[in-house]
Amino acid sequence: MTDPAADEKPVVILIAPQLGENIGMVARAMLNCGLTELRLVRPRDGWPSEKARETSAGALEVIDGAQVFETTRDALADLTRVYATTARPREMVTRVLTPAAAAREMRAEASGGGGKAGVLFGGERSGLDNEDISLADTIITAPLNPGFTSLNLAQAVLMLAYEWWIAGDETPAERLETNLSEVATKESLDNFLIRLEEQLDEGGFFRSAPMKPTVMRNIRSLFQRARPTEQEISTLHGIIVAIRRAERNAPRYDRRRREES
Repeated sequence: MTDPAADEKPVVILIAPQLGENIGMVARAMLNCGLTELRLVRPRDGWPSEKARETSAGALEVIDGAQVFETTRDALADLTRVYATTARPREMVTRVLTPAAAAREMRAEASGGGGKAGVLFGGERSGLDNEDISLADTIITAPLNPGFTSLNLAQAVLMLAYEWWIAGDETPAERLETNLSEVATKESLDNFLIRLEEQLDEGGFFRSAPMKPTVMRNIRSLFQRARPTEQEISTLHGIIVAIRRAERNAPRYDRRRREES
């Protein structure tokens, strides 16, 4: 995923945040997901904040670039679309989106030249007030447990930022981590299965000749689901060699054990 240009990324706006530590954790959550523009409206403990820097886990790009405003209107003045986050129903007729839907919309509008978006987050104690929410075009509400929807400030920012990030992410939903070894080729797997079949035959594993093809198909299916690497196939060959060696040494081992007892 290529990092979008700065003017395509939504702005995070914290209204009356109380603790510098919380602002630092918000900055950390933002940079995790590629967001870099932070605006603060009336931070209670002032700005800049050494505590914010300490808890940002190195997200100083966000901290050092943060802008401070006296009013919410000033913080929104250059934006073309504003979203407000709240978990509480308000006595307003307004459009409500989930974080995922809002993230997709922000990306679509930014890529289409629709201007710059911002997301409002309220203070730690009571969230956004109705006056601030009235300045937004759309509300974002997360579908959480209706009996308990409380999130701390950094959690709320991370939820939205993460949805924005994955809305443009193309990482496969699943991958096989093989480190330095490649996934085994069909030839490698076939060679191992032929050898395994020979050893199973020699050991009398197949009790019924007609059932042998079915059993081997099941064994093949087992290994194909596992998607072994070339190194793992080599290890399996080594296991067969070790088992055969143990079989050859079994009489000698049993005799030594009897003598020791």
